[in-house]
Amino acid sequence: MGNPARRHSKARRDKRRAQTWKLSMPGMVECPQCHEMKLAHRVCDNCGYYKNRTVIEK
Repeated sequence: MGNPARRHSKARRDKRRAQTWKLSMPGMVECPQCHEMKLAHRVCDNCGYYKNRTVIEK
């Protein structure tokens, strides 16, 4: 097996490694009750509804 002729820079190494841990934006959806943006499959912080039911009294 051949060895690299020259050493790679730290910047080049880190650019390659950064692609592995790329984070994606969480799933944001519109609340059907108050039309505010909220995380999917979670209670709306603004109105307290989840699946057309009141879960938290606001």
